[in-house]
Amino acid sequence: MQTIYVQIKCELGKSYRVAEDVVDKVQGVSEVYSISGKYDLMLKCHLDDGADIGHFVNEQIQILSGVKDTYTIIAFKAFS
Repeated sequence: MQTIYVQIKCELGKSYRVAEDVVDKVQGVSEVYSISGKYDLMLKCHLDDGADIGHFVNEQIQILSGVKDTYTIIAFKAFS
């Protein structure tokens, strides 16, 4: 299992709608957080080993209405 975090910058006024769409439409997302800073949302995603992270982000997240930009972080090891 691979864990990645995807930060999403949304179009103005769209962050709650994007968050709801992620929860309803994207498999593999375990948690969605509203955050402050350059990005509006942060997703914690669990993908199968060998899954193509780029395709997941491009084809599952970036296509959602209201998504303006993404930033992906790959996690290597959990310590808790």
